[in-house]
Amino acid sequence: MTSLIDNILPALPGKHHLENYEELYSSFQWEEATKLLSGKKAGKINAAYEAIDRHVDEGYGDKIAIHYISDEETESYTYKDLQEKVNHYARVLKQHYNVQKGDRVFIFLPKSVECYVAIFAAIKVGAIAVPLFEAFMEDAIKDRVEDCQGSLLISDETLSKRVPTSELPCLETILLVEDIEKIQFSPSDIKASVTEWMDEEDGFLIHYTSGSTGKPKGVLHANRAIKHHAITGKYVLDIHDEDVYWCTSHPGWVTGSVYGLFAPLLNRATVVIHGGRFLAEDWYKIIETFQVTIWYSAPTAFRMLVSKGDLHKEYNLSSLRHILSVGEPLNPEVIHWAWENWRVRIHDTWWMTETGGHLIVNFPSAPIKPGSMGRPFPGIQVGILDTNGNELPRGELGQLAIKAPWPGIMQEIWGNKEKYDSYFPYDGWYVSGDLAYQDEEGYVFFQGRDDDMIQSAGEQIGPFEVESKLIEHPAVREAGVIGKPDAIRGEIVKAFITLQEGYEESEQLLEEIRLFVRNELAAHSAPRELEVMAELPKTKISGKILRRELKRLEIQRQENTE
Repeated sequence: MTSLIDNILPALPGKHHLENYEELYSSFQWEEATKLLSGKKAGKINAAYEAIDRHVDEGYGDKIAIHYISDEETESYTYKDLQEKVNHYARVLKQHYNVQKGDRVFIFLPKSVECYVAIFAAIKVGAIAVPLFEAFMEDAIKDRVEDCQGSLLISDETLSKRVPTSELPCLETILLVEDIEKIQFSPSDIKASVTEWMDEEDGFLIHYTSGSTGKPKGVLHANRAIKHHAITGKYVLDIHDEDVYWCTSHPGWVTGSVYGLFAPLLNRATVVIHGGRFLAEDWYKIIETFQVTIWYSAPTAFRMLVSKGDLHKEYNLSSLRHILSVGEPLNPEVIHWAWENWRVRIHDTWWMTETGGHLIVNFPSAPIKPGSMGRPFPGIQVGILDTNGNELPRGELGQLAIKAPWPGIMQEIWGNKEKYDSYFPYDGWYVSGDLAYQDEEGYVFFQGRDDDMIQSAGEQIGPFEVESKLIEHPAVREAGVIGKPDAIRGEIVKAFITLQEGYEESEQLLEEIRLFVRNELAAHSAPRELEVMAELPKTKISGKILRRELKRLEIQRQENTE
């Protein structure tokens, strides 16, 4: 059994699409991605055709495309079944509602087969699909539909009640999936093609992303992005023909569409859709029942599974060969736990809604350095920049930037050129807003958002690194670290923590935790203050710890005592 060497997890044995990172990186051209697509129409593209119809045309219609699991039912669909269902929805959009190329079609559905089908149907007829997360309420829906003037929204009888139609004059139609299923077509209609062949620069997908200020911004992706989806599905997800793939994200988020729909289906995987909420027992059961081989989820979910201890031993997880993580930095402790308990590595990945696909990743055929997001995907050039846009030497902390262009990069921010231009403050560089450094072997280490960095007595301290070390202490369940304003040092490191069951707060325990960080990490990184909370503030949807809320709380306290 392979062991950890110098805190590095060695490359996994087995047959992988990417065998030699250095070799592929030095020779890679994005044209390679084009070879993964059909080329059915010269110079034209359609993501729905490439993800579904192409496989049927090539003789794989009987292969299982989707396993759907909910509390009420389990259903499986072949690629041929999926094609027929998408075609039915597409004909409804085209023939009954005259949806045109470029129309914005919103999809507001729970995580279900119908949600996937509706997205593909909109794209098939040349519309721009705009998926919405199922937990959105009236204001969130209104802001998004209004922003890009959506004319049609696909929903169901339950969720449609949240759509504020009286406040959205642009929204001409709310189409319920229950009604779509009832519409019948003549034999001649069924044979008619509804595939709209698109130019690579035509838009096909919008995802809204929220910043720290202002309303959500619509990130428009062009059809060329599916080249990025296809090639990263091959090399990063490492999809082979026999794989059963499960991405736990809802398609209303960019991970749930790009790596829940497009990348796996472009690579002809069998995809698992789970319609229920997180429950550790259910998740383990899904892996066991459907023999999931590739699993893509988020650090929050993995940490929740870690908190369940030995529960995983009640299930057969031996089918798992490749696990990936996205959404926030992956703590080294979680990687080690998974390796020690499942004998499977978790591969961190880094990208953003605006980038359209993986940019910095860990590959199964390469070593993992826990705490690193990995190395640049072939065809991607990473730069660590100073505040003037100059590249810094390896090992120095700066702004994480990517040299543009690449196929997945956003085409625009809908109706907001000023915001789009703000991502490119230096010639040719997309600046992410993250701070990081890159080591001599090319591995990139996230250190925080540019507004999260702590400046203490002349030292720059990344909160993520301190948080990761804190949760290595057996008493600490979760940690959020901020810079607390200080008249002498500028800022001091303050940590907010929750305790594991069985531990009680005491001055002795807090000092033990502080010294643990000091001795294991660095003296200047050790929290000068530690505060125990019952729960840390988090985002309702993704469960990310809200450092800005912790900082707001601390500053408010200081103002109240002055």
